[in-house]
Amino acid sequence: MTSTTPLLEVRNLSKEFPVGSGGILSRKKQIIKAVQDVSFSIQPGETLGLVGESGSGKTTLGRSIIRLHEPTSGEVLLDGKNILNLRHSALQATRRRMQIIFQDPYSSLDPRMNVGNIVGEGLLIHNLTNSKNEYRGRVEDLFELVGLSPLMMGRFPHEFSGGQRQRIGIARALAVEPDFIVCDEPVSALDVSIQAQILNLFEELQERLNLAYLFVAHDLSVVRHISDRIAVMYLGRIVEIAEGDELYRNPSHPYTQALISGIPIPDPVIEETRDRIVLTGEIPSPLNPPTGCVFNPRCPLSDERCPKIVPELRTVSHDHLSACINADGYGAVGAIT
Repeated sequence: MTSTTPLLEVRNLSKEFPVGSGGILSRKKQIIKAVQDVSFSIQPGETLGLVGESGSGKTTLGRSIIRLHEPTSGEVLLDGKNILNLRHSALQATRRRMQIIFQDPYSSLDPRMNVGNIVGEGLLIHNLTNSKNEYRGRVEDLFELVGLSPLMMGRFPHEFSGGQRQRIGIARALAVEPDFIVCDEPVSALDVSIQAQILNLFEELQERLNLAYLFVAHDLSVVRHISDRIAVMYLGRIVEIAEGDELYRNPSHPYTQALISGIPIPDPVIEETRDRIVLTGEIPSPLNPPTGCVFNPRCPLSDERCPKIVPELRTVSHDHLSACINADGYGAVGAIT
C-alpha cells in the first residue's frame, strides 16, 4: 500500500429494514437497525477484515456498500465520488469497479448455465469484448488465473467441488477488472484444507492485480491470516479498528477481548491454563437494540454510564480506534442519548 488517498471511504452508513409487527391485519411497522452509523476507509491494495458474531450486520454492510442493498443514510465514496448519488449508466459503469464474492459456492452459481458463460456474463453486460474469439480468450485466461483448466468451461456447476465453485465465483468477479471486492465469508462453507488454498489465491490475486478487499468472516484466525487491518462489528456498529497484529496483541474493546480469548491455541498446556472471557446472554435483537453502548448488557466492564452514552470510535494508540468509554486511553466520551 503506497497511496494515502483511500480507494473506498464509508461515512456514517446506516441500513434499516422495515418489517411488519406480526399481525395479519396490522399496519404497524417495526424497524430492524441492521447497520448503524458505520465509518471506515480502505486503501488501494489493502484488505480490511470485518469480524463479528452472526447477526452483527457484516453481510448487510458489505452489500450496502456496493448497493445490493440501498443504504438508508450515509455516504460511500469511491475515489472521492459518492456512489449513492449515481443512477443508471453512471451506476453501471461504477459497478464494474466493485464486485462481490458470495459465501455459498453452491447457491451462488446458476445451475442452468455452464461455468464458462457464468464467468463471461459480466464481459457481455459491460461490452468488454469485440468478438467471440476475444470473449473466449478472456474467459480462458480467467479460468487459468484462478487455477482451473479452460477445458472445464463447458461443464455445469454441479460437476464441481465446493472449492472449485468458489474459484469460479472469484473468476466471475474478476472478469470486469474491479478495484474493490467484498468477500462475504468466502471460505466458511469449505473444508479447512481448501480454505487455505482459497486464502492463498486471494493473496496472490491481490498482489498481482492490486485489489482491495473487504473480507467478511466470523473466524478471527482466517481474518488474521489475510487482513492488513481488522474492524470488529457488534449489533450493527463498528466497535474497534486496528492493524491486524496490534488488534491481537492489544485488544481494547471488551467484545474484541472476548472474541480473541475464544480462539483455540494448539498448545494443550496453554489452552488448559489460559483465561477466557465468557460472555453472558445472546446478542440482542436489532429490532430493539439496547440504549447507549449496544454491548452494555453483555459487557463485563459496564457501569451506570454505558446505557446512556453512545461511544464514538476514538484513538487509543497509533491507528487503533475503540468505541468503549472504559478502554485505556479512550479519552472523552461520546454523545449522550
